[in-house]
Amino acid sequence: MCGIVGYIGPQDATPIILNGLKRLEYRGYDSAGLAVLNGDRIEIRRDAGKLSRLAELVNGSPISGSPGIGHTRWATHGAPSARNAHPHLGASGRVVVVHNGIVENFLELKDELTAEGTQFNSDTDTETIVHLVEHHQAAGLDLTEAARRTFNQILGAHGIVLLSADEPDKIVCARIGNAGGVVIGLGENENFIASDIPAILEHTRKVIFLESRQMAVITKEAVRIETLEGLPVQPEVHTIAWDAVSAEKGEYRHFMQKEIHEQVRALTDTLAGRVDFNDGRIRLPELNLTPELAKRIRRIYITACGTAAYAGMVGKTLIEKIARVPVEVVIGSEFRYSDPIIDEDTVVLAISQSGETADTLAAMEEGRKKGAVLWSIVNAIGSQAMRMADGYISMQTGPEIGVASTKAFTAPLVDQYMLAILLADLRGTIDDATRRALVADLRLVPDLVSRTLNSEPEIERVALKLKDIHSCLYLGRGINMPIAYEGALKLKEISYIHAEGYPAGEMKHGPIALIDEDMPVLCLTPKDPWHEKMISQIQQAKARGGVVIAVATEGDELVEGLADHILWVPETPWMLSPVVTVIPLQILAYHIAAIRGLDVDQPRNLAKSVTVE
Repeated sequence: MCGIVGYIGPQDATPIILNGLKRLEYRGYDSAGLAVLNGDRIEIRRDAGKLSRLAELVNGSPISGSPGIGHTRWATHGAPSARNAHPHLGASGRVVVVHNGIVENFLELKDELTAEGTQFNSDTDTETIVHLVEHHQAAGLDLTEAARRTFNQILGAHGIVLLSADEPDKIVCARIGNAGGVVIGLGENENFIASDIPAILEHTRKVIFLESRQMAVITKEAVRIETLEGLPVQPEVHTIAWDAVSAEKGEYRHFMQKEIHEQVRALTDTLAGRVDFNDGRIRLPELNLTPELAKRIRRIYITACGTAAYAGMVGKTLIEKIARVPVEVVIGSEFRYSDPIIDEDTVVLAISQSGETADTLAAMEEGRKKGAVLWSIVNAIGSQAMRMADGYISMQTGPEIGVASTKAFTAPLVDQYMLAILLADLRGTIDDATRRALVADLRLVPDLVSRTLNSEPEIERVALKLKDIHSCLYLGRGINMPIAYEGALKLKEISYIHAEGYPAGEMKHGPIALIDEDMPVLCLTPKDPWHEKMISQIQQAKARGGVVIAVATEGDELVEGLADHILWVPETPWMLSPVVTVIPLQILAYHIAAIRGLDVDQPRNLAKSVTVE
């Protein structure tokens, strides 16, 4: 995932930045660069490819000075190339920026800037940030106020770092939403900035974590933190233990909590290099999907286990709705015993976080024997499921340490949404306007997830009220039915509370007998095509004395008048709603388990990778 490193102080920034980016290299990227203030001018080295390429550039054409900022990038706007790599200079050559996130309104901002005569030198959304800063400087604002004005103009979730040759004594940075952490490391007569702790841990143990909608003005002697509205903030200084585990957890109690919050960044990286918001197209080159193959496909089997299987159920709805290809979801352990009907016009799509799940691999092998085309969606690069497949999509979530999967659930939801659009495009089952609209909706995802994560304190309060329950019924319909299964699984996995996920329409066919004041019912009730049906389920549960917890769209007064507890989510295009509705269920399960004092990251009897049948 995209990495940021910055330095201000008496040392040469270049080796500090390069070494810091190296420590973030595991996150993945397709280009890298750095900018350093050398005297009174900013010098940049950047290129597509790995850090070794950047190091070669620096060795061949040395760059030194301070302050400096560096970046490793996954492409979201514009192909991986030297011109699109960060950092990006403004037109004056006096201001430079690095950035994690997606500027949701960049097309509108770019049009406004272009109309004023601004010339863009890249295809990125990031370049709008530096041009906006210079626009405000031209009106007489200093770097800090120009940056603040810019931060309040851009939409989406972001981590941003800026420096100016005209104000060489400072770096300005901000965190907006949860697109990526911004960590400030405190040193003696020097300070550091990074997107994650490992990049700067060798230099300092004292760090400050910026919260959403906070910005910092950093000099070598001091750090001043304010809200984007200009109110001063007194930050908490954390002391990080030197051990790698504590460093990786950072500000979070458990890896699972950290990984829940990493979903904004993971989903941003999932889109990176695959979605071109300019032409409204999806590119999945590793899938090896040609127009000929797309038109030949008559059926898709999605095979997976546990959480991944529930992701596949969402994928079935997406692929059938958008691409109009029949899809069956078969649990990996059942696949080869079911004698599936497969021929050369069939695709077997395996989903696996580890890429080593024994039952999923066995299903792939069965598909191969019967002549199917094999695809996989995996998180572990080079895993068996990736190597076996004819084509693959990598999840781009980075390492997932917690046994209960979170970010490796939401990433394949988006992967399958992109796959559905690409299939439909190649098969000719959607028109240009529909494709562009579906692709445009992806721009919203990181910010919608970020806004949902901001409700964690309210969800924790609900968890406190539910910590002693013995059982829970989760209900969902349509595309959110699998989210009921996934939410129940999360509660079972880490809190050891019995929970069952059900299609809401099946409640009357048996489970309703269980509902009373001691059996809470969690209803997934976003504003989607099944909203009215879910309102009916809530009413039926309340009529039996049930305590109802609803996941509902912000401002839904109808649900607010019925449910006992509400986990609010922002309004979301319905085909992408599972990416958002699952997050309150992850947070709820996490906090119930943490309140009960359980081992959240390593629940009993479970393993991260199930490599035996």
